[in-house]
Amino acid sequence: MGRKGSPRSPQAEGGSRAASPPSPLWALPEELLLLICSYLDAQALGRLGQVCRRLRFLSSRDLLWRRIARGCLNSGFTQLGTDLAAGIPVKERVKVSQNWRYGRCRRETVLKWKCNLMPWMELEGEYLYLSQAENIHAYHLCAEGTGLQRHPQAIFSGHQEDVCRFVLANSHIVSGGGDGSIVLHKIHGSYSVKFSAHEQEVNCVDFQGGLIVSGSRDRTAKVWSLSAGRVGQCLHTVQTEDRVWSIAISPLLSGQLLTCLGTDFHRGAGVLDVFYETPSLLLSCGYDTYIRYWDLRTSTRKCVQEWEEPHDSALYCIRSDKNHMIASGSSYYGVVRLWDKRQTRCLQSFHLSSPTSSPVYCLRFSTTHLYAALASALHVLDFTAL
Repeated sequence: MGRKGSPRSPQAEGGSRAASPPSPLWALPEELLLLICSYLDAQALGRLGQVCRRLRFLSSRDLLWRRIARGCLNSGFTQLGTDLAAGIPVKERVKVSQNWRYGRCRRETVLKWKCNLMPWMELEGEYLYLSQAENIHAYHLCAEGTGLQRHPQAIFSGHQEDVCRFVLANSHIVSGGGDGSIVLHKIHGSYSVKFSAHEQEVNCVDFQGGLIVSGSRDRTAKVWSLSAGRVGQCLHTVQTEDRVWSIAISPLLSGQLLTCLGTDFHRGAGVLDVFYETPSLLLSCGYDTYIRYWDLRTSTRKCVQEWEEPHDSALYCIRSDKNHMIASGSSYYGVVRLWDKRQTRCLQSFHLSSPTSSPVYCLRFSTTHLYAALASALHVLDFTAL
């Protein structure tokens, strides 16, 4: 007689375990799940995304990464929270931001020319505009930032001598040249205007809202009209004690000289570049090796913060992400430096000039690439190619 066995469990008979009850986590509304996840840092969100597909999708939402991105370098968010790089996932920008912080990038020389020049540059959308001698060339950036097309898609001319500086605004290019003239081009059209502006070379220009401002070696700064019937008419002339190397229109667009910044600067401490972040916050740099941060709401006599170039080199150009990061170009050995406003010392340095020494005359950057124009070459630092 066989032994009577104990009854078998349903799981054993079916050959598989019964499905476990759903996790209480999924019973929560999505808004509450996002609120819980909003307390996680970048590392915790990354680990959460490795659990399952649903959590990977949830943890990749821009809403969760926005707060983290605003504390990162060059993530596309301004100090006021404006998103300057909409369309690019915020999580990806945070990842690339770590490459900026730790200096991880691939360097490439994308353009070379035979004669030493003092090029200027602007970056807008899919195009990079670069001055080369008396012309301005428009180069199309390749897809996914892999470089630029070697042949320009457009050339803007009109000066008899080298272009000193130019700006892009409202689908126009405004340039100042060594011939003392200002030239205005419509980017997508054949319209152009040229007029004599100064007795000597026009070192700097800016353009906004129907007004052009220019500065020259002749020790004057001028305001010009572009309204119908008054194109090229001088509205104001400001006499200065020295050559004007850099000029910028306030976003408030007053058209008048309001005040002078700083006091007790030693002779020769000329400002070579100015960059407005907001109508009240701006950066300046120049021959005395300092980057200065000005808040016009508190004082025009003393800057609120300053950083010194560690190798006592003049600073030719400056730009910021309008939040935490500053990029500067120095006059010796083609050095580009990255700065974090929350720190007192330089964050990263990149030596681009070799074997001969050349200043970094101009630099521009996006959330993924930095472009630096030296005397005979254009260099790009790619912070995604790792």
